[in-house]
Amino acid sequence: MKPIHFVDPNNLLLCAIITAAMQIFFFGIAATFRFDKVTDFAGGTNFMVLALMTLLLAQTFSVRQILVTAFVCAWGIRLSGYLLYRIIKIGEDKRFDDKRDNLCAFAGFWTFQAIWVFTVSLPVIFTNCSYSNVNNYFTVQDIVGISMYGVGLLTETFADFQKFNFRDNPANNGKWCDYGLWKWSRHPNYFGEILLWWGMFLISTSVIQGGQWAGVIGPVFITSILLFLSGIPLLEKKSDERYGKVEAYREYKRSTSPLVPLPPYLYRRLPDAVKCFVCCEFPLYNTMDEADEDELEVKVDEVNGKARANSA
Repeated sequence: MKPIHFVDPNNLLLCAIITAAMQIFFFGIAATFRFDKVTDFAGGTNFMVLALMTLLLAQTFSVRQILVTAFVCAWGIRLSGYLLYRIIKIGEDKRFDDKRDNLCAFAGFWTFQAIWVFTVSLPVIFTNCSYSNVNNYFTVQDIVGISMYGVGLLTETFADFQKFNFRDNPANNGKWCDYGLWKWSRHPNYFGEILLWWGMFLISTSVIQGGQWAGVIGPVFITSILLFLSGIPLLEKKSDERYGKVEAYREYKRSTSPLVPLPPYLYRRLPDAVKCFVCCEFPLYNTMDEADEDELEVKVDEVNGKARANSA
């Protein structure tokens, strides 16, 4: 059968229309019934719809295209299923506490989600394009990309369930998660998410050409969002406000990489430049008041001094 093109050979316009339609539909449900349970489900399933649709429209069904589509579906099912289960368990999504009564702000979130889905899907859309079927043999980029995807998906999956189980235990109320992968990274789930989408883009580089290299916008977008906007900065600020005066938390933060998983004893010994440019320990992640930090260190020194005096 011949490939089906809607206006452009990459079917970008069709993908944009489908994405907008899905997000508007689910936004209508969420806004009308003040229902948080469809939000993340709408995002994850939208990725799957675009991957499957572009594969079917291309009619080429190369091994790489089938593999990439399967990867997106596996990721989407895992993420949507987990987030849906979590929101059913906890009842409400705190991200929308300040948006439910403001229709414009709520619509802004859904608009951003549509942009997120379409932009991050670009490497998959281009890989599934009919004229991207230029070779069926695996390249170095394919092997490395598949490995990155696999490691990323496993890391994200284990991190999510470790944190969920930690929070679900009443004995951990009021504590920050430093269990499992969270001992080695303050945000291992985001590390996995970033890694797997860069892996998907790397796979696409085996076949993309010309303007399709714009697909790099996908992993750059998700990386930027998580590192500088709605991901790590917001969570770090929230944790600093809640635990910032606790010395054990400060020690955890000093000893634990914000993103790239590393043993704490190794991370503490790294130069600040390496922490910043390799491990992404950016200054904006530290919102603790320096005066409070200095005051706490003085108190710790006083306690240590008294302990030494008593022992003498």
